[in-house]
Amino acid sequence: MSDVDTAASRVGPAGPGDRPSSATGGGHPRRGRRSRPRRSLADRLRRDWPLLAMTAPAALLLLVFHYLPTLGNVIAFQDYNPFVGDDPVEAFLYSEWIGFGNFETLFADPLFWDAVRNTLTITAFQLVFFFPLPILLAILLHSVVSGRVRGFVQSVVYLPHFFSWVLVVTFFVQMFGGAGLLAQEMRDAGLQPWNVMTDPDGFIVLVTAEAVWKDVGWGAIVFLAALSAIDPNLYEAAAADGAGRWRRLWHITLPGLRPVIVLLLIMRLGDALSVGFEQFILQRDAVGPQAAEVLDTFVYYNAIATQQWGLGAAAGLFKAVVGLVLILTANHVAHRLGEQGVYSKR
Repeated sequence: MSDVDTAASRVGPAGPGDRPSSATGGGHPRRGRRSRPRRSLADRLRRDWPLLAMTAPAALLLLVFHYLPTLGNVIAFQDYNPFVGDDPVEAFLYSEWIGFGNFETLFADPLFWDAVRNTLTITAFQLVFFFPLPILLAILLHSVVSGRVRGFVQSVVYLPHFFSWVLVVTFFVQMFGGAGLLAQEMRDAGLQPWNVMTDPDGFIVLVTAEAVWKDVGWGAIVFLAALSAIDPNLYEAAAADGAGRWRRLWHITLPGLRPVIVLLLIMRLGDALSVGFEQFILQRDAVGPQAAEVLDTFVYYNAIATQQWGLGAAAGLFKAVVGLVLILTANHVAHRLGEQGVYSKR
C-alpha cells in the first residue's frame, strides 16, 4: 500500500457533507494567518506622539544647523560676495557663477594638500592608538565587581569630557610646557628639559594624548551599554565548560561588542577629515603650521580670514564628499564581512 493510501485510510472516507481540504488537494489552498491590517498614518501618529514629541527638538536642531546650511554649498561654485544686494538671498542670486573655479584654485594650492595629509595622518594614528582604548576601558570597568569602585572610576574618567579644549590645552601646558611641572623636575634632576608643547615631531602624539585624556571615558559609555546587553548565562556556561577568562573574552565579549565596534569605526572613517578645530588652532602657533595645519584650520586661515567664502565652501564640500565615499565604502566592506554596518543591506 502506498503512503497516500495509508494516509487516506487513517483519515477515513469522506462523507457527503464533508468539504475537501487542502491536505487532500481539493478546493482552494488554505492560506496562513491573516496579517494585521496596516495602521493608517493618523493611527500611528496618535499612538507614537510621545516619542515624536521627544525627538522633535533633536530633529529641529538637525534641520536648522545641518540640513538647511547644506543649501549654502552653492557658493562653492560662485565668487560669492555677501555684500551684493540687500539680503543674503540676493547675494546668492547676484554673485558671479564660476563653476569649478574654486576647486581648481583649491587643488592647485600645495598648502591644501599638506593640510589634507596632516589630517589623514592624525586620523590614522588616532584610529590605531585611541580608538581601541575606550573598548579596553569599558571591558575593565565591566569586570569590576564593586559598584562603588566602578561608579567612582566612571565619574573620574567621564569628567574631562566636559572640559573645554582651552582648559585641556592649558592643563597640558602646565604639566609638560617649558615652565611646567615636568620641565622643573628635570631641571632639579640636572637634566635638560624637553618642552613637549613646542616639539613639531611629537605633536601627533601630543594631540592624541590630549584626546585620550579628554574623551576616552566618554567613548566607553557606548561599549559599556553593549556589554550590559550580553547574556550573563553565556559566561556561566562557558565557565562551566572550563573556559578561562581570556577565552570568555575572545569568544563572548568581543563578538558581543563587534557590531558596535564596526558601527563606530565606520562613523569615524566618515569623519576622517575632521580631527577638530579648536584643539589645533590653540596649538598651531606653538609647533608651526607644518605639523598642526589640518583641513579645518586651513579653511579658517586661507578662506574665512581672507574672506574667500567660495574657497572655504569648496573645501567643506570636498571634505563632505570624501567622508561620504569613506562611509559607503566601509559600510560595503562591513556587509561583505557579515556585519550590519550603518544601514542594513536590502
